[in-house]
Amino acid sequence: MKITTIGKGNVGGGLARLWGAAGHDVTELGKEGGDATDADAVLLAVPSGSIDDALAAVTGLEGKVVIDATNAFHGRAEGFGSLAHQVKARTGGPVAKSFNANFARGYDEVAKQERRPGNLYAADDEARDVTEQLIRDAGYEPLNAGGLENARALEDFLGLFGAVSQSLGGPPVFYRFARPGEL
Repeated sequence: MKITTIGKGNVGGGLARLWGAAGHDVTELGKEGGDATDADAVLLAVPSGSIDDALAAVTGLEGKVVIDATNAFHGRAEGFGSLAHQVKARTGGPVAKSFNANFARGYDEVAKQERRPGNLYAADDEARDVTEQLIRDAGYEPLNAGGLENARALEDFLGLFGAVSQSLGGPPVFYRFARPGEL
């Protein structure tokens, strides 16, 4: 799969590395922007206050599946139910919220785990298959949190996840959800 990451930092660069190792063709775009016309999927991993500027600097996003990994550390734009809804309004295509509730500092540890750690996601129906594949290809187990209407809950989960992480000694920390007998 051809993937374009918008953001070369810990999340964007880290996932680009994991997906490249899984055999994907990854193009990393930074603040200078670029073209995503050839991409099958796009990852947005920028500070929340930079969403509009980052997307405006990239051409070829129309109709692409965009995975939004942003968190509201740098505020939220008014008028959107979630950061993922802001992304959807700017790109017009299917969107998923994912990779926002996993520590980038743990990416190098994912493959070493006895069982795949979880990665929560909420997505438009048209974005589910690609999102699940990329979650698995990064070494995580996809945990479906429903449709994009649940993106804000997933963004807000970060506060709870951070508190649990601190109680365990700080990041990186992984999570899993399982039915009885599956652990």
